[in-house]
Amino acid sequence: MAERNSPSVGLISQKSLFSLLLIASILFIMSWFLVLRSTGRPHFADHSLLPNSKLLAVMDNENYESWSPSDNEPSTLSSSAVDDNVEIPRRNNLVDCNTNKVVLKVFMYDLPPEFHFELIEWKGDGKSVWPDIKTKVPEYPGGLNLQHSIEYWLTLDLLSSDFADIMNGRSAIRVLNSSEADVIFVPFFSSISYNRYSRSKPNKRSSMNKLLQEKLVTFLTAQEEWKRSGGRDHIIVAHHPNSLLDARMKLWPAIFILSDFGRYPPNIANVEKDVIAPYKHVIRNFVDDSSNFDTRPTLLYFQGAIYRKDGGFVRQELFYLLKDEKDVHFSFGSVQRDGISKATQGMHSSKFCLNIAGDTPSSNRLFDAIASHCVPVIISDEIELPYEDVLDYSQFCIFVRTSDALKEKFLINLIRSIKRDEWTRMWAMLKEIENFFEYQYPSKEGDAVQMIWQAVARKVPSIKMKLHKSRRFSRSRPPRVGALQSVPLPRNFARLGML
Repeated sequence: MAERNSPSVGLISQKSLFSLLLIASILFIMSWFLVLRSTGRPHFADHSLLPNSKLLAVMDNENYESWSPSDNEPSTLSSSAVDDNVEIPRRNNLVDCNTNKVVLKVFMYDLPPEFHFELIEWKGDGKSVWPDIKTKVPEYPGGLNLQHSIEYWLTLDLLSSDFADIMNGRSAIRVLNSSEADVIFVPFFSSISYNRYSRSKPNKRSSMNKLLQEKLVTFLTAQEEWKRSGGRDHIIVAHHPNSLLDARMKLWPAIFILSDFGRYPPNIANVEKDVIAPYKHVIRNFVDDSSNFDTRPTLLYFQGAIYRKDGGFVRQELFYLLKDEKDVHFSFGSVQRDGISKATQGMHSSKFCLNIAGDTPSSNRLFDAIASHCVPVIISDEIELPYEDVLDYSQFCIFVRTSDALKEKFLINLIRSIKRDEWTRMWAMLKEIENFFEYQYPSKEGDAVQMIWQAVARKVPSIKMKLHKSRRFSRSRPPRVGALQSVPLPRNFARLGML
């Protein structure tokens, strides 16, 4: 009897075993699913640590409003010109500081006026270190001084953030408690300090510019804010290539805002750590530009210093290659004898404008060309460009390697090969993006000031990560009594000849 029932018992056992295995497999798969979910996007991150919730919104929502360069007109900006994965200012998505959206929080040192507005001949009443910009805004010196005036515009923007009626489109606000700040701004007008005060007076050991740098280093390294981060979260503007020449080697952990890296060792300033800001153009804007391919008679335009040192030798070589070409203007020029007015007229009537490396890789000629809607032709192999992580310059500029440009007929043949339709597309693009390079007060959404703050904001996560990593073993370190907290020099500093 038992033998007769054994097959059925075995069948039942097999079914039970199969069911158990199936249930176990399902439970195993579900457990792995839960594990994978738990290792996904963390929900314990403090969003207040991030500089701008708009940057986070791109990742959280996986969509965002389309940006239009005009409040009243549809955009003609090519979708390929701007990196869709990184946000740039959008005029139809104004930042309202009264909502839950967060802008870059900036603490600004109340440095004595000798470091900033007194350098441009502002006389205070002795009661405040800052001018009353609601009553009168001190003017920055004109001429070529203006091209490196970036710290002036950024300082004004932070001071004006105290006014509730000037908040639209703001990318940064001033906070009065440094512990609440994403970054610390150092309001030293370093470029005008170099331009005006770098020569030593008779019977003086050092120039005023050098003395100010020494005072600045002493002040900063004594601040708790500097000690807390080793200076990594500090913002220092040194836009003139020769500004901050003495202090830069001591303040290098900070984020520098520069025109280029031409006169900096790569371990002192580099594109990963620092921010490239546009020059302020000195020629007049081309307002209501209705020109076209046929109404701009000059094909290729350059006016400036032809004989330069360092990488600027190419200017001289190109002069001899292009001087006899018809419809090409290539001549010496300066700001003297109505030079700015002549350059304005020349660029406004030209299809293409040359931007050639000079003593350094960059010059304000590129930004003069953009303001003129004259398609820039960039011949500078080492140039770094503002906001290039979000803006594709190849959509409105022509890039030519120096080695190619010096080949006979190469450059002129390349320029002549660009026909009306392609030129018109780039000309229209220049009109769309020119506001990104415009300095003004009050600052407006999407202009150069706000774009620079956004570029700084994109550096903040990296700064936070480095600071957090540096604190990993802080509990196990013995206290350093009386020692200033500092950041060690780069490993290959001595090899670079800096020691």
